Amino acid sequence: MTTCSVPFAHTAGPHDARCIMIGEAWGEQEDQYGVPFAGASGREFARMLIESGWDIDDLLAHAVAQLSTHDFLAAREEWLQRASVLLTNVFALRPTNNNLAYLCTARSDLPTSYALPPIRSENPRYVKEDYLPHLQRLRTEVEHGPRNLALALGGTACWSLVGSHAIGRLRGAVSTARGGPSALTGIKVLPTYHPAAIFRAWQWRVIVLADLIKAKRETAFAEVRRPARSVIVNPSIEDVEAWTDATMLRAENEHAFLAPDIETMNGQIRCIGFARSRSEALVIPFIKDLRGTSYWEDEDHELRAWECVRALLASDIPKIFQNGVFDLQYLIRAGLRVAHAQHDTMLLHHALYPELQKGLGFLGSVYTNEPAWKTMRLHKGEEELKRDE
Repeated sequence: MTTCSVPFAHTAGPHDARCIMIGEAWGEQEDQYGVPFAGASGREFARMLIESGWDIDDLLAHAVAQLSTHDFLAAREEWLQRASVLLTNVFALRPTNNNLAYLCTARSDLPTSYALPPIRSENPRYVKEDYLPHLQRLRTEVEHGPRNLALALGGTACWSLVGSHAIGRLRGAVSTARGGPSALTGIKVLPTYHPAAIFRAWQWRVIVLADLIKAKRETAFAEVRRPARSVIVNPSIEDVEAWTDATMLRAENEHAFLAPDIETMNGQIRCIGFARSRSEALVIPFIKDLRGTSYWEDEDHELRAWECVRALLASDIPKIFQNGVFDLQYLIRAGLRVAHAQHDTMLLHHALYPELQKGLGFLGSVYTNEPAWKTMRLHKGEEELKRDE
């Protein structure tokens, strides 16, 4: 049985920090110095904190670039104390060859009572029982004081808090810990890529910077703050017509816009959504299930719904799309005229930040505080994904 380290024996920063940043396991430098992020990835992480506005002082900025590892760690410890940031790892040890696979085994080698999800999905691998005490140690560290944020650095840290290692789909989206092997609940979590991964995929660096900017904001409060929305998702035909009439009337009296978005299935428009403000939207469904059943109870109601779609799209209200070329091809083939298509958020974002991804899921993770809605799909393959995603 592997002996689990004592809580906080191999951490950096104050035990009662508002923000706890969690990595994976030790590397060579961490093994030598006994604290997280002591090597090249730790210095790169400090550089990214500087660039993302984390109020790094001149001493640490100098230490990152110039000083020895010992002096760098000493300067960093001073900053962590002032910034109220605690650094730790899921596993307070160095795996053989720095390879987490050595801590794992196949499900068939574990007892039937083993209940944790796999830590890797490729040829699913499960953490050996010998190393599970590290999860209890991590829980003790996180629960020691009131934390405003747990920043999960990499798939392993994400797995420990929310039960999923799908860091590419979850990064940038704020949620609360639940269902993770550490058994933590309630604490606010923001996943992003591990600093060591930046050396293997440099294009991720700017993404981590965006996530660190959000993380800095989130450390100021403990609760998850979602924007208030009023979205009608299962409307009656009366709801659709009333919303359409109100939208047209509003456009006559004040500056207005419409943001249309379609979802498709088997080459058909499954539903069309319209947002008329940051907080108000309507979804007009047409296909109810995977068999292609109409959402509407009779032909008259469906025709009236299409008439509302036609009126909204053909109106003089300016339209804002996300990857509008995809939507427009379906709308035009359906015989719908789209007037005043003025902006495309995908193209505008790409013009500003060509080095970043431009899919709606990514834009949502950077510009909004919504959950990672792309993970909420009930049935894989039930809809087409836009080519930007």
